Amino acid sequence: MQKLKYNTDTLRYISLFEKITRCQVKDCLDTADKLVFVVMPGQAQRAVGAKGAHVIKLKEVTGKDIQIIEYSDEPVQFVKNVFHNYGVKDVTLEERGNIIHATVTVDPAVKGRAIGKDGRNLRIARDIVSRHHNIQSISVA
Repeated sequence: MQKLKYNTDTLRYISLFEKITRCQVKDCLDTADKLVFVVMPGQAQRAVGAKGAHVIKLKEVTGKDIQIIEYSDEPVQFVKNVFHNYGVKDVTLEERGNIIHATVTVDPAVKGRAIGKDGRNLRIARDIVSRHHNIQSISVA
């Protein structure tokens, strides 16, 4: 778990998100083409909005894709939440030397999307998970 530091742009995105969704942001990861917001437990539905209205509005305003993840204190549940869009079947954690590795089993039809072009989605998932739980590596099966 890292101490999170945000730049002015990220702080602006968090403020905008909270104003539009009326949900509390626990974390925000600003990548080149995507904004990933981690919201408090139980707030994901409200953050997305009716028929995705909040996500659509945020995308229009920021020009970036929006991903909303519900936080969980439970590492396995948090990893499941991160990969929620990809039909998670199972998450297993194992110690490999001095690191903890998560293997996420998803619907085979969307495995490629879960990993993303050049592993981009997997990298973002690993970054967001390692910021909140002691998991340093993730693979998709």
